[in-house]
Amino acid sequence: MNLLFDVASCVRATSKFSECTKCVDICPVNTIEIVDNIPAFTPSDCTTCGGCVGSCPTEAFSLSGFSSIEFFFKFLEEESNELVCQKDLYCCLTVLSVEHLMSMAIASEEPVIMDVDACACGGDSDNLQEQLKANIEEANFILSSFCDKEILTKSSQSEFIKKEEEVTASSRRSLFTLKGAIKSKQAFDDAMDADELKEFGIDLSDISKIKNKVIPDKRKLLFSVLKRVEKQASYEIIPTEEISFSSQKFVDDSCTNCQICYRICPTGALSSNMKFSLINFDSMLCVKCHLCHDVCEPNAIQLQPGFEIKEFFEPTQRTLATFDIQRCNECGNYFTYTGGEKECFRCKLEEEEARELHALARKRNK
Repeated sequence: MNLLFDVASCVRATSKFSECTKCVDICPVNTIEIVDNIPAFTPSDCTTCGGCVGSCPTEAFSLSGFSSIEFFFKFLEEESNELVCQKDLYCCLTVLSVEHLMSMAIASEEPVIMDVDACACGGDSDNLQEQLKANIEEANFILSSFCDKEILTKSSQSEFIKKEEEVTASSRRSLFTLKGAIKSKQAFDDAMDADELKEFGIDLSDISKIKNKVIPDKRKLLFSVLKRVEKQASYEIIPTEEISFSSQKFVDDSCTNCQICYRICPTGALSSNMKFSLINFDSMLCVKCHLCHDVCEPNAIQLQPGFEIKEFFEPTQRTLATFDIQRCNECGNYFTYTGGEKECFRCKLEEEEARELHALARKRNK
């Protein structure tokens, strides 16, 4: 498998103000870095563990030949309900996000069992193990709030035995380079290319893709699986910090209706109407990428202290803010009216600049 990256899906490509570093933080060999605000990586250093795939909120990273959705249905068809790192996925179990784990636990008739101590992905595998344990803990905590499903863990009693044909990351790199060169020039060129840092620019086609609002497949999967769960008379409210993949928000009075948050939201969780007179929010479309918070200059968007589990079963589009939209008396354009003269911000600014220039001219003429 090879690591793939869709720059148009990355929140860092959407805005230079994005502070997302989840792919960098999870990488066990530190091959992913931020170059010109965009993730970059060296393919030959990558162990294809899939940690970045599982942690990316918008699924910008992927592994060639691996589909979490296909794996999900294959897992349900197989007799075994136990998962072991590298053995069952040919990558690390961290390729499965909290949403994947919840979906598997809900859909499976038997408890899902995961061997969390059998990681052999190279580099700082302890980092991957800790992330996997955190994912399982979060999934179980959320599941316990509305059903009796859970994910069980199994500590490995023996060392993970590699197949004889498997080699370490460093020897694999040299083996691939040498034998690839002998077999064909194309293989040699590929090997040389794999040793180069892959950087990603943004072209016109990427810009058009960025404008599209896309819901990640893992969220669609969770949507469909939650429909199988019997609805309850009441639901719990959990602390917002206990859920990593979604959020519930509110907007305070400092909001200026600059429109950046809902224009930049990658999934359409934040939206408005044709007049841009309100801000709507759909929690089940939110992937908690934090982008709207990163770009909000007055810091008007806030996380709700508690996350209402009811939202999983009765999704509601909430209106976070409403605005009085009026036509400017000077230029005729519509703007967010906050009182006083019906004059838009641009016209007010132009008037202030004109007054300053006239004042400066009078001083010079004296």
